[in-house]
Amino acid sequence: MATGAESWDEVTIIRKRAPKASQMKSTQAINAAQRQGLEIETSKKFTAGQNKQHVGDKNTAKLDRETEELHHETVGLDVARLIQQGRQAKGMTQKDLATKISEKPQIINEFENGKALPNQAILAKLERTLGIKLRGKDKGQPLVVASGAATAPATKSSK
Repeated sequence: MATGAESWDEVTIIRKRAPKASQMKSTQAINAAQRQGLEIETSKKFTAGQNKQHVGDKNTAKLDRETEELHHETVGLDVARLIQQGRQAKGMTQKDLATKISEKPQIINEFENGKALPNQAILAKLERTLGIKLRGKDKGQPLVVASGAATAPATKSSK
């Protein structure tokens, strides 16, 4: 029995393998570490989960270089007022004018508020619809359509 008494005094410790990195990231592992009072470090990656590689550096550099001089030109308030007065003179709403020139009502609203970027195609449509010049030196003047170039000679000479 001496061998049996000695076996009671011996202690055998069975250790588990160290957990893998992916297992350490699981919520179970984090909760277990919190219960044990271990230190937990969390960090957020800048473009985690996105297919962007070096975008952060480029945007930061652009912001650093940006000054007051870099801004988009918008339609002037004089043109905005001309559009608004011309539309009201014809008795149209912004929506009516927008459907007439095949644009969204928001576009007309932006033009009338002076916030729109100057688009020559839209300005040309507005000029034709409202019948007033919105570009050039003579803004606000009635639009003169050159009809002579579009018509063909009506008479034939007969011999």
